[in-house]
Amino acid sequence: MTTDSPAGPGGSSVSGTPPKTTTKAVLVSIVAAVGGFLFGFDSSVINGAVDALNNQFGLTNSPLLAGFTVACALLGSAVGAWFAGPVADRYGRVRVMLIAAAMFAISSIGSGLAFAVWDLIIWRIIAGIGIGIASVIAPAYIAEIAPAHIRGRLGSLQQMAIVLGIFVALLSDALLAGVAGGAANEFWIGLEAWRWMFLVGVIPSVIYAVLALRIPESPRYLVAKGDLEKAGQVLHSVEGSRSMESVQHKITEIAESLRRDVKPSLRDLTGQRFGLKPIVWVGILLSVFQQFVGINVIFYYSTTLWQAVGFSESDSFTASVINGLINVLSTIVAILIVDKVGRRPMLLAGSIGMTITLGVMAVAFSQAVPTVSESGEATVGLTGAWGPIALVAANLFVVSFAITWGPVVWVLLGEMFPNYLRAAALAVAAAAQWLANFLITVTFQSLADVSLTLAYGLYTLFALLSFVFVYKAVAETKGKELEEMVA
Repeated sequence: MTTDSPAGPGGSSVSGTPPKTTTKAVLVSIVAAVGGFLFGFDSSVINGAVDALNNQFGLTNSPLLAGFTVACALLGSAVGAWFAGPVADRYGRVRVMLIAAAMFAISSIGSGLAFAVWDLIIWRIIAGIGIGIASVIAPAYIAEIAPAHIRGRLGSLQQMAIVLGIFVALLSDALLAGVAGGAANEFWIGLEAWRWMFLVGVIPSVIYAVLALRIPESPRYLVAKGDLEKAGQVLHSVEGSRSMESVQHKITEIAESLRRDVKPSLRDLTGQRFGLKPIVWVGILLSVFQQFVGINVIFYYSTTLWQAVGFSESDSFTASVINGLINVLSTIVAILIVDKVGRRPMLLAGSIGMTITLGVMAVAFSQAVPTVSESGEATVGLTGAWGPIALVAANLFVVSFAITWGPVVWVLLGEMFPNYLRAAALAVAAAAQWLANFLITVTFQSLADVSLTLAYGLYTLFALLSFVFVYKAVAETKGKELEEMVA
């Protein structure tokens, strides 16, 4: 059995001595998590440009095409996630990070210079492919490089980077639109502000590529490729408390867990029950439930929510930024407690919190009355105390998610799979997550047109089912070495 302070040759420290955390382990994990920042930034940056895009390309009378232009990046993300695992197993984690950085940079330039809706969709799909790659490679790399006793904290950096990326995108959009006097107005060298919202994404893309070139390859990938000496050097450098004898023992364990007659592939995921191994289904359902509780509805359609509770159109953007800040602060709490509390208790507590808060929102919106927005559109509003109640419930829902399901699912996906199928299984789970995200995103408006109570009632049901699923199917991985994971 592995504990937080393992003893013996395979442990990370001498018996009775707390394992050390090396600065290098933290730094390389932060670099890998920069991909998560791009993930959050690129997926959210279009929010500030939506109205300007609709007017620029004549989409105001084509709501279906307008919605697809926003959501198409999610389909690209599913494609990127699906192929990221096998490509990472073949060419290495670091090289795939560079591919993702290139995708982000190319799509930022293409989107910023788009001349028609069809080419904007192409660039957004390319952005999505980069997002999908980053969603797989960052948690896989961090799990494979991080010492077991802090793997949860370092794995949570992925979600921290994502929410920071979302927050910076919202802030950047607001600043550019504010300086230009509107997203559709010219800002610099004759280009509208909405174009610069995309173009600034080149900066973090280049930073990500430069930093990725300075971090070591995953030791588990190096062992899989037979470079045992270099794998040992990497392990020793990121886990400074290991003796050379301990490092050699660990290399042997990794090699044993990877030993097989064929190269890793998606075929490794197949099993006798419903076509896939049980652990793969657990990963897929974790991903699906993370999205089916409707978290991205809060971020993608927040303007509708805030206007419904009585905010003016101009104040709704400020409310969205504050909501993003709450998301960031809550994720910091998750990083501090995940290796102390454990993954499973956090997920269970999060499911309870989300069920209660979403249920309150569903009840609140059942009290909605017809009203007219500032632009003259028919909408719904909440009167009396129901507006503040819905507002508080929405923010507490974000807190419940951001402390638990947001970061913990990424931690689990990075560490729960055996070495030989980690990248491929993570790819499938991440692809399922993006497809679930796309489904929730494109169906919300239709559900909301029927009733916001129906929409949030469904998310409440999924939050409740997520508790049952975790209780029945999800095992604790806190403090375990990756070599202990079984399919």
